[in-house]
Amino acid sequence: MYYSSILPEVIRVADEASDRVLHIYQSDFKVSYKEDESPITAADIASHEIIVRGLRNISRDIPILSEESVAAPWEERKHWRRFWLIDPIDGTRDFTQRTGEFTVNIAMIEDGVPVMGVVTAPALKEAFWGVKGEGAHKRDRTGLIHRMRVAEPGEVKRVVASKNHLNDETRAFIDNLGAHQTVQAGSSLKFCRIAEGHADIYPRMGPTSEWDTGAAHAVLRAAGGDVRSLDGLPLQYGKKDVLNPHFIAAGNWYF
Repeated sequence: MYYSSILPEVIRVADEASDRVLHIYQSDFKVSYKEDESPITAADIASHEIIVRGLRNISRDIPILSEESVAAPWEERKHWRRFWLIDPIDGTRDFTQRTGEFTVNIAMIEDGVPVMGVVTAPALKEAFWGVKGEGAHKRDRTGLIHRMRVAEPGEVKRVVASKNHLNDETRAFIDNLGAHQTVQAGSSLKFCRIAEGHADIYPRMGPTSEWDTGAAHAVLRAAGGDVRSLDGLPLQYGKKDVLNPHFIAAGNWYF
């Protein structure tokens, strides 16, 4: 499949979802909670519905796995060679706290690898995308599009960390890097800041699911970086258990 040929359509779908999410974000929305006590809003559901409808218009035969839908049984999913992986809103806590650091995420997974990804940040009016072997780009808040590439780090490493998930294990890893400065970012924007050269490394020693990382992983890979488990193996997608191992996201200087 020639992914760059459908990329503009996927970006349009992400933009449509982002517009709806931003409209709800600027309203007096209500917050509900799932069984695992994670927050959910009308924006998560609206984004999910827009993306699913849009992707089915692009490719009716490619299955979709979304955080906000009941996953197909493993007996069915294990035969998926290619599928869409979406997180309608990553960073719902950032959404509910109105930090602006939340994203809409659409990825294409092929043979366990994220080969195309689109990430939009509705409140920041930024968008990022990448296709395997064809590079990564950012559309800034003025609408200008720039090619992105990971940076070669200096002596002081720029570590991107989560305000909500900075545990002792993560702090220990960061301290072992030596001289460093912390770059704050929420949701999948942490990967995108590395992809655009504004940060060097993101350690995550806590639970995440495949939909949290798939789209931004694709963007980072296209920009010359990667996301790997602590034993150096690339993250795999389309597993029976959708939870990711602990991982490091960085430019290839680290791996």
